[in-house]
Formats: sequence, C-alpha cells, structure tokens
Amino acid sequence: MNKIQRIGLGLFIIGFLVWIATLTMGKFTLTDQVLKDNLKPEHYEQLHSSLAPMLNKTYDTPFGFNKDLSHTIEQVNEGYKVQNQMDKVINDSYAFALTKAASHGYIRDSNLLLFWASIGLSIVGALIYILAGLRKLPGNKNDNIYHNPATSRGWVGIIIGTFLILFYIVIYFFPQYIVNWTLLVDPLSRVLSGTPAGQWFLYGTLYTLAILVMGVRMLIKYRHNRYQQVRTVSVMFFQLSFAFIIAEILISLSLPYYDFKNMWPLDYDFFFEWHLDSLTSSGQLGLFMLVWGIALFTIGVPLFTYLYGKRWYCSWVCGCGGLAETLGDPYRQLSDKSLKAWKVERYMVYGVLVFVVVMTAMVLYTYFTGQSNIGPISSYSVRSIYGFWIGALFSGVVGVGFYPLMGNRVWCRYGCPLAAYIGIVQRFKSRFRITTNGGQCISCGNCSTYCEMGIDVRWYAQRGQDVVRASCVGCGICSAVCPRGVLNLENAEPGSRVMIAPEVLMGNDMPVIKTQARTTGSQN
Repeated sequence: MNKIQRIGLGLFIIGFLVWIATLTMGKFTLTDQVLKDNLKPEHYEQLHSSLAPMLNKTYDTPFGFNKDLSHTIEQVNEGYKVQNQMDKVINDSYAFALTKAASHGYIRDSNLLLFWASIGLSIVGALIYILAGLRKLPGNKNDNIYHNPATSRGWVGIIIGTFLILFYIVIYFFPQYIVNWTLLVDPLSRVLSGTPAGQWFLYGTLYTLAILVMGVRMLIKYRHNRYQQVRTVSVMFFQLSFAFIIAEILISLSLPYYDFKNMWPLDYDFFFEWHLDSLTSSGQLGLFMLVWGIALFTIGVPLFTYLYGKRWYCSWVCGCGGLAETLGDPYRQLSDKSLKAWKVERYMVYGVLVFVVVMTAMVLYTYFTGQSNIGPISSYSVRSIYGFWIGALFSGVVGVGFYPLMGNRVWCRYGCPLAAYIGIVQRFKSRFRITTNGGQCISCGNCSTYCEMGIDVRWYAQRGQDVVRASCVGCGICSAVCPRGVLNLENAEPGSRVMIAPEVLMGNDMPVIKTQARTTGSQN
C-alpha cells in the first residue's frame, strides 16, 4: 500500500467512524403533537394515556427513547391479548416515525454538515484509495487474494461481513435505531422527491453510492478490457437513473415508486393487491407501468435472453448484479466451485422460483375472488413467509452480508427467482455461449478462480467445450483474466454449441488423448 492509498484509507475510516458516531447524537422528545401527527386516531386514543410518562421527557439517544416506547406499546398489546381483544392489538410499527418526529438538536440542525463529514468524507477517501490504482499497470493481478485478511475470509473480511449482516438486520427490522442516518440524507430526499427520507431512501442512497464508488474501482482495475468498461458503466447508469433518480422523481409527482428495470419474479410483490391498486389508480402512466412490467418478463426475458444470454440483465442492468459486480468484486474468488455446491444451488434457486410462482398464483386468486384462503392455506401467510425469509433474510442479510464469506453472488446463485427463470432460457434456447480454445489453455486456473457463479471454467477450457450453463451471468471476467485468450463471449445459432467433448485437448496441434482406460491386452 503506497502513501496515497494510506491517506485515502485514513480518510475513509475517519468518515466511517463519524458516520457511526452520528447514531448517538441529537435529542429526542415525545410530545402530544408528535403523537397526533404520527398515530392513527384510534391508536392515539389507545396509546396516549400509556405514553404519558414519556411526554416532554428528553432522551439523549434513540436507544433509550425506543426502549421505553417499545416497552409501552408491548404492555398495551399484552393487556388487549389478556382481555381477548385481539382486534385492538396495535400491529403497525410506529417506532421509526415517532423517533424521527421526536428528534431535534444538533443532528437535525446540522445534518448537511454531518453528511459531508461522514458519508462525504468516506467517499472522498475511498476514491483516493481507488484512483491510486492508476499507478499500476493495467491487467489482472492476484495480489495475494488468498492471503489478504480482507479477501480470504480473514479477520478483516469477517468484520466487514458482520457489519453488513448487522446493517441489513437493523434496516429491515429495527429502522428506528438508525433514524439519525436518515436525517443525514433528508436534504437529498427533499431535492429529489420533496419528502423527508425514510429507511428505504437511506438504503437506496447507500446502495447507489456503493455501486458508483466501487464501479470506479472496476473501471480502473479492468481498464485493459473494453467489455468490462462498458458493462460497468451500464450497471452504474441503470442504478443511478432508473432505480434511484427516476423512481424518486415519480414520488415527487405523486406517482407510485417504480423501478422500470426491475421485474417479476425478482420484484415478487409486483402482483400484490396494494401494488396493483396503486398502479391502476394512477392514470395512464400507472397502466403503462403495469403493462411494461408484465411485458418485461413475458416478452423481454425470452427475446433478449435468446439474443444475448443471461448477461443482458444479470450483468448489465440488474441492481443486485450491479452491487455484486462492484462492491462484491473483491470477493468473487470465494464462490464455492465444488460439485456439491452446484447441486445445492440447483435445488435452492429453482425451489425459490417454484415458491414465488405458487405465491403469485395465490395472490392473484385472492385479488380477483376476494378469498384469502385456498383450502387451509392463506395467501397472506404465504406472502409473509416469502417476504421475511427470502425477500429480507436471504436476499439482503445473506445475499450481501455473506459477500466476504461465500463470494459476491450468493443471492444470484442460490436464491434469485429471476436468475433461475432467465437461466432456464439461456441453457436451452439462447445464442450466447463462452467458446474455448483448449489447445491454448495452460491450466493456470484464473478463469475458475474468478468465476463468481462457482463454475469450474478451466474444466471446459481444457476440453475445448463451450461454457453453456444456466447459472453463467456472462460477466466476462473469466475471459478478462485469461492470459492466453482462450475464452471468448460469443453469440451464434443455438445448434452450433459444442456441448459434448469426451476428449482432453492439448498442445497447439490438439492431439486427442482418449479418456478411456487401456486394458492390459491393448498393450500388445
């Protein structure tokens, strides 16, 4: 690490520590007006007297404030349960809204300054560290990836993974404790949508910044490869424009939040009642969004996958793939290439696809008939199970939090239903393949090492067999790191794929070595 990188790393750490410290700043005072503004009338009547001891009491941190708030609401609910008045139980979570409305003091008054002193300083430090990479010669460099504690499941990687896991758990299930972080991005939210920031705007902001900053790293690292340059710019563009800016502008126009590049079944709640009602009640643009969303997965997926393979979405457009390809790039070598992992991957990813198809069928049945139960099973229970275990824990907590432990495509390999759907089309009816020149392969293993989808690319290269796998996202890194130009991403007629290669090819003249074992008699 050179001097410039040390400076960049130092600035990043300082900004990060300031960001963490902001969680303890500010004051929190619950008033009667805050309750009236943020509670439903019926819940205000239920909670006002119980929350009286908290009124006008000032707390120094959100932690003490939420401890008393949660305890009070739980006590009220327990009373209703004892009296068997389940209809009065307060299921809505008001913790985040009340905590933010009750905040005041330095964190709210100086949020813009604190934003630049924390997130802004971290961005500057990260870019200084990354731009120092321009001093290195272009081309792939392993740089002791299996010995570096940050990229080999070492102590640095474990700390990073732990932080990511905790971050996802908090933002999904306990957002009231990171209210101060949403205050930091309030000015940006008001500029884009005219509304104060919530937990998901905070998440979208950090998500987009991660892709943009680490995208710069990708552009520098793979500046010798034009395909990687264009692909990286693509994921940065789609995340910044479609998933972030355009979606927020729609909110400012009192239209539904909509990410035009996202689609069912990855967007698993697309056919939920609240979403369908939101689109159909938003005029012609809402109807266009509905038709666009349906056309994207019914027509767009088969057509574009046939023409370009899975890469058109998973490596060029998808936000999940964009984060994996940028923030997750340092961990791609950690993906399990074993046969056992491949078998587990197949059962899990297609199992999730079946789950989301069944759930969607039940949701639509409920939408058109008004009946929530299909036999003994409630469609609301099924969607809750999917939303909690797959939509939150799998795609978020495990999918990103396990980058430093299991590689950067854990969600894409084992859980993404859209990846499974597109993969089926790619495997059986697509022009895309990765062609190999077995005679040039020197078995260095770079291709397999850097395959984020757990494919043993070298096995195919040694045999001169095309890589045609449902899981391949066409990221092209295997080709970019090959020192001999053995691998090429190509499109041709599906029937021209080299699918079976029972022989091992070696040397420039490619003499054939039969794989069958010789018998003793054949030696005579």
